[in-house]
Amino acid sequence: MATASHTRQSPVETDQPMNERDHWKTVGQLPTPTTNDSRVPAALTRLVWLLWVASLGVLAVRFRSETAWELGPFAVDGLTTVMWVTVTFFSGIVHSYSRRYLAGSGHIDRFFGRVFAFTLVVMALVAVDHLALFWAAWLAMGLVMSQLIGHIEGWPQAQAAGGLARRYFLGSSAALGVALVALWWLTGATTVSGVATAVETLPAAGIAVAAGALLVAAMAQSALVPFHTWLLSSMTAPTPASALMHAGFVNAGGILLVRFAPVVTAEPGVMVAIVIVGATSALAGKLLKTVQTDVKRQLGCSTVGQMGFMLMQAGLGFFGAAITHLILHGFYKAYQFLAAGDGVEQKSPAAEKESGSTGVVGLAVIVLTGLAGGGVFAVLTGKGTGFDTGLLLALLVVLTTLHASRETLKHTSLPVAVRYGAVPLVFLPAIAIYAAVYRVIEGLVVGLPAVGTPVELTPVHGLVAVAFVLTYLVVESGVYQQSERVYVALLNAAQPPSETLLTSTEDYNEY
Repeated sequence: MATASHTRQSPVETDQPMNERDHWKTVGQLPTPTTNDSRVPAALTRLVWLLWVASLGVLAVRFRSETAWELGPFAVDGLTTVMWVTVTFFSGIVHSYSRRYLAGSGHIDRFFGRVFAFTLVVMALVAVDHLALFWAAWLAMGLVMSQLIGHIEGWPQAQAAGGLARRYFLGSSAALGVALVALWWLTGATTVSGVATAVETLPAAGIAVAAGALLVAAMAQSALVPFHTWLLSSMTAPTPASALMHAGFVNAGGILLVRFAPVVTAEPGVMVAIVIVGATSALAGKLLKTVQTDVKRQLGCSTVGQMGFMLMQAGLGFFGAAITHLILHGFYKAYQFLAAGDGVEQKSPAAEKESGSTGVVGLAVIVLTGLAGGGVFAVLTGKGTGFDTGLLLALLVVLTTLHASRETLKHTSLPVAVRYGAVPLVFLPAIAIYAAVYRVIEGLVVGLPAVGTPVELTPVHGLVAVAFVLTYLVVESGVYQQSERVYVALLNAAQPPSETLLTSTEDYNEY
């Protein structure tokens, strides 16, 4: 974890030769910023919060408008305003947090400049309508993030991680370039909206090429399996950069599929492929997380799985659910990274004590809460009440509620009766809030082309549902932990390249 890049250093008086006496040591507590420090962090922090306030104003006005506002090569619609509010809020939190986190760093202005530049690039990406500008924003977003990953120039590991991420992002941009050139060649349109209106006339082969390239670009940028290595190698990034990465950058894959929904929904086989890709990453991320001992790498594996869920929701036809997922996951993951230090505990294995087995009553509470959670979601959103892919979406809500309920019963230090009553009282209102947010987001993006229609159920969707149920049972029962071969395979699958790993704690002290 890169948490010491901002320490102020002072010389140590010794009897060593002059060339060794000038060596700097890390000592003391982080200084509180003073009026003599650079004004850049404060100025950019205030500016990004002003952008957030302005975005809220634009969102309020958008509620009264049903058509996109065209401003030259930009088109401001419901998706644009929602993402503007989300991105500027996350960026404002990161800016504010970083002023203290990076206090005393000689590179604080450079860091703030990159974070602010990233914010502007993402705001442009979600609003631009011209294909060439969209590609340029996508490329710039990846290049700026790779610089944030390799921010600490004195760490060879950070430079290696930044270089690895850059190669993945360039590959993603190349795939997106193939898709956009193919769409321009086939339709003659130079805008995203123009492609949306002309896609129905395209041949199936052309759609398959463009949609396949879009999917690869989304997978690489969102760190889906097998492109997850760059994300798990990025732990050398300063913690605020990691928060911005996991809360915002990886969501780009979902934004890409929503923007080009007319292309990926034109062929049913493409949507099935998106479901398979998303489900694979969701299940793999869950399993990879179970063998991690490092706090930030656990969060990284969790992001791999959550991005899989996001793409899977898009593949089911619920693009509104994908946007809702990326927003709520962004809030959760930003908090988790910025509070990662609180997750580091020093305790004896003997002191590790769970609340005990759930018992028959506890099992009944878990099952009933899970089923009730799926029912609440289905009633409030209308997803899962018909014979379509909404059933699979509701199943995911049930399994998530089952897992969260069981973890709460096992690890909450409350009297048994209180725990049994608290589980439904906490989770069912939470699901209701999630459903309400989903309905709001769905209403904002309802005007986008090809968004809002669920996909018809196929045998593949049934197999995906079975895979999720089986994986849930395997993880909850802990059966996989009995096999050393499975453990090693999972550990190796989550192992980043050795050149990106900090193996000595002395490396932290140097920077």
